Amino acid sequence: MDDNEAPRKRPLRSARWFRKDDLPGFVHRSTLAAAGWSREDLMTRPVIGILNTWSDINPCNLNLRALAEDVRTGILEAGGIPLEIPLMSLSENIIKPSSFPFRNLLAMEVEETLRAHPFDAVVLLGGCDKTQPALLMGAASARVPFIFLASGPATPRSATGGQLANATGVWRLVDQLRAGQTQCDFAAFERSVMGTVGHCAEMGTASSMSAICEALGVALPGSSMVPATDRRRNQLARETGRRSVRLAAEGGPRPEEILDVRAFDNAITLLCAVGGSTNCIIHLLALAGRVGVPLTLERFDEIGRRVPLIANVQPAGEHLTERLMTAGGVPALLKTLEPLLHLDARTVDGRTIGEIIESAQVLDPEVIRPLDKPVKPGETLVVVKGNLAPDGAVMKACAADSKLFRHRGRAVVFEDVQSVADRIDDPTLGIDENSVLILRNAGPVGAAMPEWGMLPLPRRLLERGVRDMLRISDARMSGTAYGAAVLHVSPEAAVGGPLALVRDGDIIELDVAERRLQLCVDPEELERRHRAWQPPARVHARGYRRLYDQHVEQAHRGCDFDFLRGADAETLPEGLFDGWVGGW
Repeated sequence: MDDNEAPRKRPLRSARWFRKDDLPGFVHRSTLAAAGWSREDLMTRPVIGILNTWSDINPCNLNLRALAEDVRTGILEAGGIPLEIPLMSLSENIIKPSSFPFRNLLAMEVEETLRAHPFDAVVLLGGCDKTQPALLMGAASARVPFIFLASGPATPRSATGGQLANATGVWRLVDQLRAGQTQCDFAAFERSVMGTVGHCAEMGTASSMSAICEALGVALPGSSMVPATDRRRNQLARETGRRSVRLAAEGGPRPEEILDVRAFDNAITLLCAVGGSTNCIIHLLALAGRVGVPLTLERFDEIGRRVPLIANVQPAGEHLTERLMTAGGVPALLKTLEPLLHLDARTVDGRTIGEIIESAQVLDPEVIRPLDKPVKPGETLVVVKGNLAPDGAVMKACAADSKLFRHRGRAVVFEDVQSVADRIDDPTLGIDENSVLILRNAGPVGAAMPEWGMLPLPRRLLERGVRDMLRISDARMSGTAYGAAVLHVSPEAAVGGPLALVRDGDIIELDVAERRLQLCVDPEELERRHRAWQPPARVHARGYRRLYDQHVEQAHRGCDFDFLRGADAETLPEGLFDGWVGGW
Protein backbone atom coordinates (compact mmCIF):
# COMPACT_ATOMS: atom_id res chain seq x y z
CA MET A 1 0.00 0.00 0.00
CA ASP A 2 1.00 3.67 -0.35
CA ASP A 3 3.53 4.77 2.27
CA ASN A 4 1.40 7.83 3.01
CA GLU A 5 -1.64 5.83 4.03
CA ALA A 6 -2.60 5.69 7.68
CA PRO A 7 -1.30 2.71 9.65
CA ARG A 8 -3.67 -0.17 10.32
CA LYS A 9 -5.40 -0.39 13.66
CA ARG A 10 -5.97 -4.16 13.41
CA PRO A 11 -4.35 -7.06 11.55
CA LEU A 12 -5.92 -8.14 8.27
CA ARG A 13 -8.51 -10.90 8.66
CA SER A 14 -7.29 -12.50 5.43
CA ALA A 15 -3.82 -12.98 6.91
CA ARG A 16 -5.17 -15.88 8.95
CA TRP A 17 -6.11 -17.64 5.72
CA PHE A 18 -3.27 -16.68 3.39
CA ARG A 19 -0.20 -15.34 5.22
CA LYS A 20 0.93 -18.44 7.08
CA ASP A 21 3.54 -20.91 5.85
CA ASP A 22 1.69 -24.00 7.02
CA LEU A 23 -0.66 -26.57 5.53
CA PRO A 24 -3.83 -24.45 5.89
CA GLY A 25 -2.06 -21.49 4.25
CA PHE A 26 -0.90 -23.74 1.40
CA VAL A 27 -4.45 -25.08 0.85
CA HIS A 28 -6.08 -21.64 0.95
CA ARG A 29 -3.59 -20.07 -1.45
CA SER A 30 -3.54 -22.98 -3.86
CA THR A 31 -7.34 -23.02 -3.96
CA LEU A 32 -7.42 -19.46 -5.31
CA ALA A 33 -4.62 -20.11 -7.77
CA ALA A 34 -7.30 -21.44 -10.09
CA ALA A 35 -8.97 -18.00 -9.90
CA GLY A 36 -5.73 -16.38 -11.10
CA TRP A 37 -4.29 -15.17 -7.80
CA SER A 38 -0.66 -15.86 -7.05
CA ARG A 39 0.99 -16.68 -3.73
CA GLU A 40 2.53 -13.19 -3.77
CA ASP A 41 -0.86 -11.53 -4.32
CA LEU A 42 -2.48 -13.34 -1.43
CA MET A 43 0.48 -12.78 0.87
CA THR A 44 0.64 -9.01 0.30
CA ARG A 45 -2.73 -7.57 -0.79
CA PRO A 46 -6.01 -7.04 1.15
CA VAL A 47 -9.00 -9.14 0.10
CA ILE A 48 -12.27 -7.33 -0.62
CA GLY A 49 -15.60 -9.08 -0.91
CA ILE A 50 -18.26 -7.89 -3.35
CA LEU A 51 -21.64 -9.14 -2.14
CA ASN A 52 -23.97 -8.85 -5.13
CA THR A 53 -27.77 -9.25 -5.06
CA TRP A 54 -28.17 -9.08 -8.85
CA SER A 55 -30.76 -11.34 -10.48
CA ASP A 56 -32.84 -11.60 -13.65
CA ILE A 57 -36.10 -11.55 -11.70
CA ASN A 58 -35.36 -8.30 -9.87
CA PRO A 59 -35.32 -5.23 -12.16
CA CYS A 60 -34.46 -2.98 -9.20
CA ASN A 61 -31.13 -4.81 -8.95
CA LEU A 62 -30.62 -5.63 -12.61
CA ASN A 63 -27.76 -3.17 -13.14
CA LEU A 64 -25.75 -4.53 -10.23
CA ARG A 65 -23.97 -7.02 -12.50
CA ALA A 66 -22.40 -4.09 -14.38
CA LEU A 67 -21.78 -2.07 -11.23
CA ALA A 68 -19.94 -5.03 -9.70
CA GLU A 69 -17.45 -4.88 -12.56
CA ASP A 70 -16.82 -1.22 -11.88
CA VAL A 71 -16.38 -1.95 -8.17
CA ARG A 72 -13.93 -4.70 -9.13
CA THR A 73 -11.96 -2.23 -11.27
CA GLY A 74 -11.77 0.23 -8.38
CA ILE A 75 -10.53 -2.46 -6.00
CA LEU A 76 -7.82 -3.51 -8.44
CA GLU A 77 -6.78 0.11 -9.01
CA ALA A 78 -6.32 0.53 -5.25
CA GLY A 79 -4.26 -2.64 -4.89
CA GLY A 80 -6.89 -5.01 -3.49
CA ILE A 81 -8.06 -8.48 -4.47
CA PRO A 82 -11.77 -8.43 -5.46
CA LEU A 83 -13.78 -11.58 -4.83
CA GLU A 84 -17.46 -11.45 -5.82
CA ILE A 85 -20.10 -13.62 -4.15
CA PRO A 86 -23.74 -13.81 -5.34
CA LEU A 87 -26.51 -13.62 -2.75
CA MET A 88 -30.27 -14.11 -2.88
CA SER A 89 -32.15 -11.25 -4.51
CA LEU A 90 -35.45 -10.06 -3.01
CA SER A 91 -37.87 -8.66 -5.59
CA GLU A 92 -40.65 -6.80 -3.77
CA ASN A 93 -43.07 -7.06 -6.70
CA ILE A 94 -42.57 -10.77 -7.41
CA ILE A 95 -42.21 -12.68 -4.13
CA LYS A 96 -45.51 -13.83 -2.64
CA PRO A 97 -47.01 -13.03 -0.26
CA SER A 98 -44.23 -10.62 0.64
CA SER A 99 -40.48 -10.25 0.44
CA PHE A 100 -40.43 -9.02 4.03
CA PRO A 101 -39.74 -12.29 5.90
CA PHE A 102 -36.79 -12.98 3.62
CA ARG A 103 -35.05 -9.81 4.77
CA ASN A 104 -33.94 -11.77 7.82
CA LEU A 105 -32.89 -14.76 5.70
CA LEU A 106 -30.71 -12.60 3.48
CA ALA A 107 -29.28 -10.89 6.57
CA MET A 108 -28.33 -14.31 7.93
CA GLU A 109 -26.74 -15.24 4.59
CA VAL A 110 -24.69 -12.04 4.60
CA GLU A 111 -23.51 -12.53 8.18
CA GLU A 112 -22.49 -16.15 7.70
CA THR A 113 -20.84 -15.39 4.35
CA LEU A 114 -18.68 -12.73 5.96
CA ARG A 115 -17.84 -14.84 9.00
CA ALA A 116 -16.77 -17.77 6.85
CA HIS A 117 -14.65 -15.99 4.22
CA PRO A 118 -11.30 -14.13 4.32
CA PHE A 119 -12.59 -10.62 3.65
CA ASP A 120 -10.79 -7.60 5.07
CA ALA A 121 -13.60 -5.31 3.92
CA VAL A 122 -16.71 -5.73 1.81
CA VAL A 123 -18.80 -3.81 -0.73
CA LEU A 124 -22.54 -4.37 -0.42
CA LEU A 125 -24.56 -4.04 -3.64
CA GLY A 126 -28.35 -3.80 -3.26
CA GLY A 127 -31.41 -2.03 -4.59
CA CYS A 128 -34.90 -3.35 -3.98
CA ASP A 129 -36.69 -2.64 -0.69
CA LYS A 130 -35.63 -5.48 1.60
CA THR A 131 -32.26 -6.12 -0.02
CA GLN A 132 -30.72 -2.95 1.38
CA PRO A 133 -31.56 -3.37 5.10
CA ALA A 134 -30.75 -7.08 4.93
CA LEU A 135 -27.24 -6.32 3.66
CA LEU A 136 -26.69 -3.72 6.38
CA MET A 137 -28.01 -5.98 9.15
CA GLY A 138 -25.85 -8.94 8.16
CA ALA A 139 -22.69 -6.92 7.66
CA ALA A 140 -23.21 -5.04 10.92
CA SER A 141 -23.52 -8.33 12.80
CA ALA A 142 -20.36 -9.74 11.20
CA ARG A 143 -18.43 -6.59 12.16
CA VAL A 144 -16.37 -6.54 8.98
CA PRO A 145 -15.75 -3.04 7.56
CA PHE A 146 -18.25 -2.41 4.77
CA ILE A 147 -19.42 0.23 2.32
CA PHE A 148 -22.83 0.20 0.66
CA LEU A 149 -23.76 1.10 -2.92
CA ALA A 150 -27.36 1.13 -4.14
CA SER A 151 -28.48 0.26 -7.65
CA GLY A 152 -29.98 3.76 -7.99
CA PRO A 153 -33.46 5.04 -8.81
CA ALA A 154 -35.21 4.18 -12.06
CA THR A 155 -36.14 6.83 -14.64
CA PRO A 156 -39.93 6.70 -15.14
CA ARG A 157 -41.54 7.54 -18.46
CA SER A 158 -44.55 9.72 -19.11
CA ALA A 159 -47.56 7.49 -19.69
CA THR A 160 -50.81 7.80 -21.60
CA GLY A 161 -52.75 10.94 -20.70
CA GLY A 162 -49.78 12.52 -18.97
CA GLN A 163 -50.04 10.20 -15.96
CA LEU A 164 -46.55 9.68 -14.56
CA ALA A 165 -45.60 6.02 -14.83
CA ASN A 166 -44.17 5.34 -11.40
CA ALA A 167 -45.32 3.43 -8.34
CA THR A 168 -47.17 6.35 -6.76
CA GLY A 169 -48.81 6.97 -10.12
CA VAL A 170 -50.06 3.38 -10.07
CA TRP A 171 -51.86 3.93 -6.75
CA ARG A 172 -53.47 7.11 -8.02
CA LEU A 173 -54.49 5.51 -11.30
CA VAL A 174 -56.12 2.57 -9.53
CA ASP A 175 -58.23 4.94 -7.43
CA GLN A 176 -59.24 6.83 -10.58
CA LEU A 177 -60.18 3.62 -12.37
CA ARG A 178 -62.26 2.39 -9.43
CA ALA A 179 -63.98 5.77 -9.30
CA GLY A 180 -64.71 5.62 -13.04
CA GLN A 181 -62.93 8.93 -13.59
CA THR A 182 -60.36 8.02 -16.22
CA GLN A 183 -60.24 6.42 -19.63
CA CYS A 184 -56.52 5.72 -19.36
CA ASP A 185 -55.24 2.84 -21.46
CA PHE A 186 -54.18 0.56 -18.61
CA ALA A 187 -52.13 -1.66 -20.92
CA ALA A 188 -50.15 1.34 -22.15
CA PHE A 189 -49.51 2.41 -18.58
CA GLU A 190 -48.37 -1.12 -17.74
CA ARG A 191 -45.84 -1.04 -20.57
CA SER A 192 -44.43 2.25 -19.30
CA VAL A 193 -44.35 1.85 -15.54
CA MET A 194 -41.07 -0.11 -15.37
CA GLY A 195 -39.28 1.77 -18.12
CA THR A 196 -35.74 1.33 -16.83
CA VAL A 197 -33.76 -0.69 -14.34
CA GLY A 198 -33.41 0.70 -10.83
CA HIS A 199 -35.47 0.99 -7.67
CA CYS A 200 -38.39 3.33 -6.91
CA ALA A 201 -37.91 6.84 -8.30
CA GLU A 202 -40.05 8.45 -5.61
CA MET A 203 -39.27 8.39 -1.88
CA GLY A 204 -40.45 4.81 -1.47
CA THR A 205 -38.69 2.33 0.77
CA ALA A 206 -35.72 1.70 -1.53
CA SER A 207 -34.98 5.38 -2.18
CA SER A 208 -35.56 6.17 1.50
CA MET A 209 -33.15 3.44 2.60
CA SER A 210 -30.43 4.43 0.13
CA ALA A 211 -30.67 8.07 1.26
CA ILE A 212 -30.55 6.94 4.88
CA CYS A 213 -27.32 5.07 4.14
CA GLU A 214 -25.64 8.42 3.48
CA ALA A 215 -26.96 9.80 6.77
CA LEU A 216 -25.82 6.66 8.60
CA GLY A 217 -22.36 7.17 7.14
CA VAL A 218 -22.11 3.81 5.33
CA ALA A 219 -22.30 5.08 1.72
CA LEU A 220 -20.31 7.64 -0.23
CA PRO A 221 -21.67 11.20 -0.07
CA GLY A 222 -24.01 12.00 -2.95
CA SER A 223 -24.26 8.37 -4.08
CA SER A 224 -27.89 7.58 -3.28
CA MET A 225 -29.95 9.66 -5.73
CA VAL A 226 -27.92 9.21 -8.94
CA PRO A 227 -30.22 7.31 -11.35
CA ALA A 228 -29.45 3.69 -12.18
CA THR A 229 -29.03 4.56 -15.87
CA ASP A 230 -26.69 7.50 -15.23
CA ARG A 231 -23.02 6.73 -15.94
CA ARG A 232 -22.08 8.70 -12.85
CA ARG A 233 -23.28 5.67 -10.90
CA ASN A 234 -20.56 3.61 -12.57
CA GLN A 235 -18.02 6.21 -11.49
CA LEU A 236 -19.36 5.95 -7.95
CA ALA A 237 -18.98 2.17 -8.13
CA ARG A 238 -15.28 2.51 -8.99
CA GLU A 239 -14.76 5.00 -6.18
CA THR A 240 -16.62 2.67 -3.80
CA GLY A 241 -14.23 -0.11 -4.76
CA ARG A 242 -11.22 2.11 -4.15
CA ARG A 243 -12.58 3.27 -0.81
CA SER A 244 -13.19 -0.33 0.31
CA VAL A 245 -9.47 -1.07 -0.06
CA ARG A 246 -8.67 1.90 2.14
CA LEU A 247 -11.12 0.59 4.76
CA ALA A 248 -9.22 -2.70 4.71
CA ALA A 249 -5.81 -1.03 4.80
CA GLU A 250 -6.76 1.13 7.79
CA GLY A 251 -8.66 -1.61 9.60
CA GLY A 252 -11.95 0.24 9.49
CA PRO A 253 -13.87 1.97 10.80
CA ARG A 254 -15.83 -1.15 11.57
CA PRO A 255 -19.66 -1.11 11.55
CA GLU A 256 -20.08 -0.60 15.29
CA GLU A 257 -17.72 2.39 15.13
CA ILE A 258 -20.01 4.14 12.63
CA LEU A 259 -23.45 2.84 13.56
CA ASP A 260 -23.78 4.50 16.96
CA VAL A 261 -26.51 6.62 18.54
CA ARG A 262 -25.41 9.67 16.55
CA ALA A 263 -25.73 7.84 13.25
CA PHE A 264 -29.24 6.62 13.99
CA ASP A 265 -30.38 10.06 15.13
CA ASN A 266 -29.05 11.52 11.87
CA ALA A 267 -30.77 8.78 9.85
CA ILE A 268 -34.13 9.40 11.55
CA THR A 269 -33.75 13.15 11.02
CA LEU A 270 -33.20 12.63 7.29
CA LEU A 271 -36.05 10.11 7.09
CA CYS A 272 -38.46 12.68 8.52
CA ALA A 273 -37.11 15.50 6.33
CA VAL A 274 -37.78 13.55 3.12
CA GLY A 275 -41.15 12.14 4.20
CA GLY A 276 -39.66 8.68 3.80
CA SER A 277 -41.18 5.23 4.03
CA THR A 278 -42.57 3.93 7.31
CA ASN A 279 -40.87 0.63 6.45
CA CYS A 280 -37.55 2.30 7.25
CA ILE A 281 -38.65 2.58 10.88
CA ILE A 282 -38.73 -1.22 11.12
CA HIS A 283 -35.41 -1.57 9.31
CA LEU A 284 -33.62 1.00 11.48
CA LEU A 285 -34.96 -0.64 14.65
CA ALA A 286 -33.64 -4.00 13.44
CA LEU A 287 -30.26 -2.58 12.43
CA ALA A 288 -29.89 -0.81 15.77
CA GLY A 289 -30.60 -4.09 17.53
CA ARG A 290 -27.74 -5.71 15.63
CA VAL A 291 -25.18 -3.20 16.95
CA GLY A 292 -26.57 -2.80 20.46
CA VAL A 293 -27.98 0.73 20.08
CA PRO A 294 -31.10 1.03 22.30
CA LEU A 295 -33.34 2.59 19.64
CA THR A 296 -37.10 2.76 20.34
CA LEU A 297 -40.23 4.01 18.59
CA GLU A 298 -40.31 6.88 21.05
CA ARG A 299 -37.05 8.21 19.61
CA PHE A 300 -38.60 8.38 16.13
CA ASP A 301 -41.44 10.45 17.53
CA GLU A 302 -39.13 12.72 19.53
CA ILE A 303 -37.05 13.53 16.47
CA GLY A 304 -40.10 13.71 14.21
CA ARG A 305 -41.62 16.49 16.29
CA ARG A 306 -38.77 18.87 15.44
CA VAL A 307 -37.98 17.94 11.82
CA PRO A 308 -40.08 19.53 9.04
CA LEU A 309 -40.72 18.05 5.60
CA ILE A 310 -38.19 19.88 3.44
CA ALA A 311 -37.76 17.53 0.46
CA ASN A 312 -40.44 18.21 -2.15
CA VAL A 313 -40.47 14.63 -3.41
CA GLN A 314 -43.29 12.17 -4.06
CA PRO A 315 -45.38 10.73 -2.48
CA ALA A 316 -45.53 13.57 0.09
CA GLY A 317 -44.38 16.18 -2.44
CA GLU A 318 -44.27 16.78 -6.18
CA HIS A 319 -40.97 15.65 -7.69
CA LEU A 320 -38.92 12.49 -8.21
CA THR A 321 -35.53 11.65 -6.76
CA GLU A 322 -33.62 12.69 -9.90
CA ARG A 323 -34.80 16.26 -9.29
CA LEU A 324 -33.62 15.90 -5.70
CA MET A 325 -30.18 14.87 -6.98
CA THR A 326 -29.90 17.93 -9.22
CA ALA A 327 -30.95 20.11 -6.26
CA GLY A 328 -27.87 18.99 -4.36
CA GLY A 329 -28.82 15.49 -3.21
CA VAL A 330 -28.50 14.16 0.32
CA PRO A 331 -25.45 16.31 1.17
CA ALA A 332 -27.54 19.45 0.50
CA LEU A 333 -30.38 18.04 2.56
CA LEU A 334 -28.00 17.37 5.43
CA LYS A 335 -26.57 20.89 5.04
CA THR A 336 -30.09 22.30 5.49
CA LEU A 337 -30.62 20.03 8.50
CA GLU A 338 -27.27 21.02 10.04
CA PRO A 339 -28.71 22.47 13.29
CA LEU A 340 -30.51 19.17 13.94
CA LEU A 341 -27.62 16.77 13.27
CA HIS A 342 -24.71 15.20 15.12
CA LEU A 343 -21.98 16.72 12.97
CA ASP A 344 -19.22 14.65 14.59
CA ALA A 345 -20.71 11.33 13.40
CA ARG A 346 -18.16 9.20 11.53
CA THR A 347 -18.54 7.87 7.98
CA VAL A 348 -16.83 5.38 5.65
CA ASP A 349 -15.77 8.37 3.58
CA GLY A 350 -13.20 9.11 6.27
CA ARG A 351 -14.75 12.45 7.14
CA THR A 352 -17.42 13.36 9.65
CA ILE A 353 -20.91 14.36 8.57
CA GLY A 354 -20.02 17.94 9.44
CA GLU A 355 -16.94 17.88 7.21
CA ILE A 356 -18.89 16.36 4.33
CA ILE A 357 -21.57 19.04 4.30
CA GLU A 358 -19.17 21.99 4.53
CA SER A 359 -19.06 22.29 0.74
CA ALA A 360 -22.67 21.17 0.06
CA GLN A 361 -25.08 23.61 -1.58
CA VAL A 362 -28.81 23.70 -2.21
CA LEU A 363 -29.15 24.29 -5.95
CA ASP A 364 -32.96 24.30 -6.13
CA PRO A 365 -34.82 25.74 -3.10
CA GLU A 366 -38.12 24.59 -4.59
CA VAL A 367 -37.04 20.97 -4.15
CA ILE A 368 -34.98 21.31 -0.95
CA ARG A 369 -36.83 23.83 1.17
CA PRO A 370 -35.41 25.86 4.08
CA LEU A 371 -36.32 24.66 7.56
CA ASP A 372 -38.71 27.57 8.03
CA LYS A 373 -40.49 27.02 4.70
CA PRO A 374 -41.42 23.31 4.66
CA VAL A 375 -43.31 21.53 1.91
CA LYS A 376 -46.18 20.90 4.35
CA PRO A 377 -46.76 21.96 7.95
CA GLY A 378 -46.62 19.48 10.81
CA GLU A 379 -44.76 16.25 11.43
CA THR A 380 -44.01 13.73 8.69
CA LEU A 381 -43.92 10.52 10.73
CA VAL A 382 -45.73 10.03 14.03
CA VAL A 383 -45.96 7.26 16.62
CA VAL A 384 -49.28 6.70 18.40
CA LYS A 385 -50.09 4.54 21.39
CA GLY A 386 -53.15 3.57 23.40
CA ASN A 387 -55.16 0.55 24.40
CA LEU A 388 -55.35 -0.49 20.73
CA ALA A 389 -51.57 -0.29 20.27
CA PRO A 390 -49.86 -0.63 23.68
CA ASP A 391 -46.41 -0.97 22.10
CA GLY A 392 -47.05 1.61 19.42
CA ALA A 393 -48.12 2.11 15.82
CA VAL A 394 -46.84 4.46 13.13
CA MET A 395 -48.40 6.84 10.64
CA LYS A 396 -46.99 8.71 7.67
CA ALA A 397 -48.77 11.95 8.49
CA CYS A 398 -47.29 13.92 5.58
CA ALA A 399 -49.03 11.62 3.07
CA ALA A 400 -52.45 11.66 4.76
CA ASP A 401 -55.46 13.98 4.85
CA SER A 402 -54.98 16.10 7.96
CA LYS A 403 -58.76 16.19 8.49
CA LEU A 404 -58.43 12.62 9.78
CA PHE A 405 -55.77 13.43 12.37
CA ARG A 406 -58.50 13.77 14.96
CA HIS A 407 -61.16 11.21 14.15
CA ARG A 408 -63.83 9.11 15.83
CA GLY A 409 -65.55 6.41 13.82
CA ARG A 410 -67.19 3.01 13.71
CA ALA A 411 -64.94 0.01 13.05
CA VAL A 412 -65.44 -2.24 10.04
CA VAL A 413 -63.25 -5.30 10.57
CA PHE A 414 -61.58 -7.51 7.96
CA GLU A 415 -59.88 -10.69 9.16
CA ASP A 416 -57.46 -10.94 6.24
CA VAL A 417 -56.64 -9.34 2.91
CA GLN A 418 -58.82 -11.78 0.95
CA SER A 419 -61.89 -10.66 2.88
CA VAL A 420 -60.97 -7.07 1.98
CA ALA A 421 -60.90 -7.97 -1.70
CA ASP A 422 -64.17 -9.90 -1.44
CA ARG A 423 -66.16 -7.47 0.70
CA ILE A 424 -64.86 -3.89 0.46
CA ASP A 425 -67.52 -2.92 -2.11
CA ASP A 426 -70.36 -4.74 -0.31
CA PRO A 427 -73.02 -2.08 0.39
CA THR A 428 -74.45 -4.10 3.26
CA LEU A 429 -71.37 -3.33 5.36
CA GLY A 430 -72.62 0.23 5.66
CA ILE A 431 -69.19 1.78 5.21
CA ASP A 432 -69.22 5.58 5.02
CA GLU A 433 -66.45 8.18 5.01
CA ASN A 434 -66.40 8.24 8.81
CA SER A 435 -65.88 4.49 9.19
CA VAL A 436 -62.54 3.11 10.37
CA LEU A 437 -61.33 0.21 8.22
CA ILE A 438 -59.54 -2.46 10.26
CA LEU A 439 -57.30 -5.15 8.79
CA ARG A 440 -55.83 -7.69 11.21
CA ASN A 441 -53.84 -10.92 11.15
CA ALA A 442 -51.41 -9.25 8.74
CA GLY A 443 -48.54 -8.67 11.17
CA PRO A 444 -45.11 -10.35 11.34
CA VAL A 445 -46.51 -13.63 12.71
CA GLY A 446 -49.99 -13.46 11.20
CA ALA A 447 -48.95 -13.08 7.55
CA ALA A 448 -45.24 -12.10 7.53
CA MET A 449 -46.31 -8.44 7.47
CA PRO A 450 -47.02 -7.71 3.78
CA GLU A 451 -47.71 -4.24 2.41
CA TRP A 452 -51.48 -4.41 2.76
CA GLY A 453 -51.95 -1.44 5.08
CA MET A 454 -53.25 0.94 2.39
CA LEU A 455 -56.67 -0.68 2.24
CA PRO A 456 -58.72 0.23 -0.84
CA LEU A 457 -61.69 2.53 -0.37
CA PRO A 458 -65.18 1.32 -1.36
CA ARG A 459 -65.99 2.09 -4.98
CA ARG A 460 -69.18 3.98 -4.16
CA LEU A 461 -67.24 6.35 -1.86
CA LEU A 462 -64.57 6.91 -4.53
CA GLU A 463 -67.34 7.75 -7.00
CA ARG A 464 -68.59 10.37 -4.53
CA GLY A 465 -65.13 11.95 -4.39
CA VAL A 466 -63.88 10.48 -1.10
CA ARG A 467 -60.12 10.02 -1.38
CA ASP A 468 -58.99 9.18 2.15
CA MET A 469 -60.29 7.28 5.16
CA LEU A 470 -58.78 6.15 8.43
CA ARG A 471 -57.31 2.67 8.07
CA ILE A 472 -55.67 0.68 10.88
CA SER A 473 -53.72 -2.55 10.59
CA ASP A 474 -50.82 -4.61 11.86
CA ALA A 475 -49.52 -4.73 8.28
CA ARG A 476 -47.03 -2.47 6.51
CA MET A 477 -47.63 -0.05 3.63
CA SER A 478 -45.59 0.57 0.50
CA GLY A 479 -43.32 3.57 0.81
CA THR A 480 -44.75 4.77 -2.50
CA ALA A 481 -48.31 4.79 -1.11
CA TYR A 482 -50.28 7.46 0.71
CA GLY A 483 -53.35 7.90 2.87
CA ALA A 484 -54.37 8.00 6.55
CA ALA A 485 -53.07 4.56 7.46
CA VAL A 486 -52.06 3.64 11.01
CA LEU A 487 -49.59 0.79 10.55
CA HIS A 488 -47.46 -1.75 12.43
CA VAL A 489 -49.95 -1.98 15.32
CA SER A 490 -48.04 -3.74 18.08
CA PRO A 491 -48.56 -6.27 19.46
CA GLU A 492 -50.27 -7.73 16.41
CA ALA A 493 -53.59 -9.54 16.35
CA ALA A 494 -52.13 -12.99 15.67
CA VAL A 495 -50.35 -13.03 19.05
CA GLY A 496 -53.35 -11.73 20.97
CA GLY A 497 -52.80 -7.97 20.66
CA PRO A 498 -55.83 -5.73 21.23
CA LEU A 499 -56.41 -5.47 17.47
CA ALA A 500 -57.68 -9.06 17.69
CA LEU A 501 -60.48 -7.94 20.02
CA VAL A 502 -62.05 -5.24 17.82
CA ARG A 503 -65.59 -5.97 16.58
CA ASP A 504 -67.69 -4.36 13.88
CA GLY A 505 -69.34 -1.26 15.26
CA ASP A 506 -66.79 -0.55 18.00
CA ILE A 507 -65.85 3.11 18.25
CA ILE A 508 -62.20 3.97 17.60
CA GLU A 509 -60.58 7.32 18.28
CA LEU A 510 -57.39 8.68 16.76
CA ASP A 511 -55.81 11.89 18.00
CA VAL A 512 -52.50 12.54 16.25
CA ALA A 513 -51.72 15.65 18.28
CA GLU A 514 -52.07 13.64 21.49
CA ARG A 515 -50.42 10.58 19.90
CA ARG A 516 -53.36 8.48 21.03
CA LEU A 517 -55.11 5.49 19.42
CA GLN A 518 -58.01 4.25 21.52
CA LEU A 519 -60.56 1.46 21.30
CA CYS A 520 -63.60 2.87 23.09
CA VAL A 521 -64.80 -0.34 24.71
CA ASP A 522 -65.24 -1.00 28.42
CA PRO A 523 -62.14 -2.70 29.89
CA GLU A 524 -64.25 -5.48 31.40
CA GLU A 525 -65.74 -6.21 27.98
CA LEU A 526 -62.26 -6.30 26.44
CA GLU A 527 -61.16 -8.74 29.13
CA ARG A 528 -64.12 -11.02 28.32
CA ARG A 529 -63.21 -10.91 24.62
CA HIS A 530 -59.57 -11.67 25.43
CA ARG A 531 -60.50 -14.75 27.46
CA ALA A 532 -62.59 -16.02 24.53
CA TRP A 533 -59.93 -15.31 21.89
CA GLN A 534 -58.20 -18.25 20.20
CA PRO A 535 -54.91 -17.84 18.30
CA PRO A 536 -55.05 -18.62 14.58
CA ALA A 537 -53.61 -21.92 13.41
CA ARG A 538 -50.00 -21.79 12.26
CA VAL A 539 -49.69 -22.74 8.62
CA HIS A 540 -45.95 -23.28 8.23
CA ALA A 541 -44.85 -26.71 9.36
CA ARG A 542 -41.33 -26.71 7.96
CA GLY A 543 -38.41 -24.80 6.56
CA TYR A 544 -37.43 -21.20 6.93
CA ARG A 545 -40.98 -19.91 7.41
CA ARG A 546 -41.40 -22.15 10.45
CA LEU A 547 -38.19 -20.70 11.90
CA TYR A 548 -39.48 -17.23 11.08
CA ASP A 549 -42.82 -17.76 12.85
CA GLN A 550 -41.10 -19.08 15.96
CA HIS A 551 -38.50 -16.33 16.35
CA VAL A 552 -39.65 -13.09 14.69
CA GLU A 553 -40.06 -10.16 17.05
CA GLN A 554 -42.87 -7.62 16.97
CA ALA A 555 -42.83 -4.49 14.84
CA HIS A 556 -41.80 -2.11 17.62
CA ARG A 557 -38.56 -4.12 17.90
CA GLY A 558 -37.87 -4.25 14.16
CA CYS A 559 -39.19 -7.74 13.29
CA ASP A 560 -35.71 -9.24 13.55
CA PHE A 561 -35.13 -12.70 15.00
CA ASP A 562 -34.81 -12.77 18.76
CA PHE A 563 -31.55 -14.74 18.53
CA LEU A 564 -29.86 -12.23 16.21
CA ARG A 565 -29.93 -9.12 18.36
CA GLY A 566 -26.46 -7.91 19.28
CA ALA A 567 -23.20 -9.15 17.79
CA ASP A 568 -20.24 -11.22 18.90
CA ALA A 569 -17.07 -9.37 19.82
CA GLU A 570 -15.18 -10.96 16.92
CA THR A 571 -16.21 -12.52 13.64
CA LEU A 572 -14.01 -15.54 14.21
CA PRO A 573 -12.31 -16.27 17.58
CA GLU A 574 -8.57 -15.90 17.18
CA GLY A 575 -6.89 -19.23 16.56
CA LEU A 576 -10.07 -21.31 16.58
CA PHE A 577 -9.92 -23.91 13.77
CA ASP A 578 -7.00 -22.06 12.11
CA GLY A 579 -5.03 -25.28 11.94
CA TRP A 580 -7.84 -27.37 10.46
CA VAL A 581 -8.36 -27.81 6.72
CA GLY A 582 -11.42 -29.42 5.19
CA GLY A 583 -11.85 -30.72 1.65
CA TRP A 584 -8.40 -32.32 1.34
